[in-house]
Amino acid sequence: MKNIYRLKVYFVFCFLGTVMLYNQKAYAQTDYQPYSFQLSDKLGKDLYSISTDLHTSIKPYIITQSSPLRQGYDSIMNRGVDTTRRGLVVRKIFNEHLLEVKNPDYTFYFDYLPDLLIGRDFKDKINTSLNTRGYQAGGTIGSNIYFYTSGFENQGKFPNYLNQYVLETRMVPGQAYDFNGGVGSKDWSYVTSIIGYSPSSTINIEAGVDKTFIGDGYRSMLLSDFASNYPMIRLKIDLAKNVRYMVMWAYMQDQTAPKLDTLPHAPNRIKWGVFHYVDWNITNRASIGFFNAMIAPGNYDNGSSHGFDVNYINPILFTKSAGPSGPIPDNTLIGFNAKYKVFNKAIVYSQYIYDQLAANGNSKQGFQLGLRGADLLNINGFNYLFEFNTSKPYNTSTQYTLVNYTDLNEPLSHPFGSNFKELVGILSYSLGRFDFRGELDYAKYYLDLATLYQGNGILFPDITSQYSTTTPGQNTSFKYAQGTISYLINPKYNLRLEAGATFRDEGNSQYNSKTMLINFGLRSTFRDLYTDF
Repeated sequence: MKNIYRLKVYFVFCFLGTVMLYNQKAYAQTDYQPYSFQLSDKLGKDLYSISTDLHTSIKPYIITQSSPLRQGYDSIMNRGVDTTRRGLVVRKIFNEHLLEVKNPDYTFYFDYLPDLLIGRDFKDKINTSLNTRGYQAGGTIGSNIYFYTSGFENQGKFPNYLNQYVLETRMVPGQAYDFNGGVGSKDWSYVTSIIGYSPSSTINIEAGVDKTFIGDGYRSMLLSDFASNYPMIRLKIDLAKNVRYMVMWAYMQDQTAPKLDTLPHAPNRIKWGVFHYVDWNITNRASIGFFNAMIAPGNYDNGSSHGFDVNYINPILFTKSAGPSGPIPDNTLIGFNAKYKVFNKAIVYSQYIYDQLAANGNSKQGFQLGLRGADLLNINGFNYLFEFNTSKPYNTSTQYTLVNYTDLNEPLSHPFGSNFKELVGILSYSLGRFDFRGELDYAKYYLDLATLYQGNGILFPDITSQYSTTTPGQNTSFKYAQGTISYLINPKYNLRLEAGATFRDEGNSQYNSKTMLINFGLRSTFRDLYTDF
């Protein structure tokens, strides 16, 4: 596994080397940021204005000089900046990137990213901490090429429910493999790296290690950013004025499937993902998107290769595997995404995902319905989201765990997996340099029994013999509340002082787990670090 991270770091230096060697005489400002709900939320008034027809459901966004998001993005990046500050050290701390170069041939910036937290779980009487040292660098070359990279080396001590998650999956949620295997303090590292090329205003291609998010909500039932980064190639084409097509080819891994090598530390099994999405802005208010995903094994259990499948390059949606047949069939999912601007800066949105029939003949599907907007009650910077999500048992899983809709044991869609109902609400408010955020989450789900899988954990196979005719699993309730307040120091990389409180309660007739956590520290970046599951 460590070799994977060495390869990722090697990739970063390779493409940065290419960047330094390439030169062309042009200038244009293009900014790339990995997807973050927090940053997207701050752009809400521009994203969901009735005067724009942006393709809002394909994330991350690319902020070009002519983008309708440019003014709002620049305002976020310069929030609270005092131009009267003259000293170099003071400017670097409060106003600017650590390093920054702008000229007609290329642009470049670099930042050091600390994320230092200490906390206390008063329920279990344990101390928590996060010690992260990171970096980010980005820039452009001429008018067509842009790049971004960030990396994080981390150690941490978590509340017990997160410790249990890491122990079961060996993954720090949404980030990386824990080098300590989920035992004791956690130690992990990961990178994000993207290089993009736009030969015209209608075509964009990106390659690197990152994530893609499809949807307009906080969660996504189609493709979310909950799992860790994966190597991928992403192509976006504007087929017409109001139609955008996206296809992504991804290289993923599975820790659950039997290894092909019996030696210690044998590599994980490989699988490939192909994701198609077409977004059609019917009017400035209404849009609909069509989604198709296919997960294919790299090799079968006997070691033979899966072989080439024409659907790896097939641009037509809703087609099943047309490649060579084998003992493990590809897993194909289809879905839809829709939004409607009910008012200026306010939308109703929805998603639907359909998997193949379950082993017992029942349908496997998921659904989302939500409302979100900006400037609630005409208060500038007061944003809101209310969302309902639900999924049938075994949705996105198959009889063969290798092609389940996961990467490195983490779901590619909703973090609850399947067999759940969830309500989530988020309010956020910005005032000067202060940010306030509150979240409430309530869910019901049926946990898998000790000897019988009931379709909640999608790492397990969908097999008829595992179904029970008498019980749907452990009826479990989930309650989560979190509030944070932060004071912005430097807007260029969201350097801030932050304090937060978290309450979590998960229980059923067999057990109850509670967390009452308070933490504070020095944080940076807009990255999403999910703990609400």
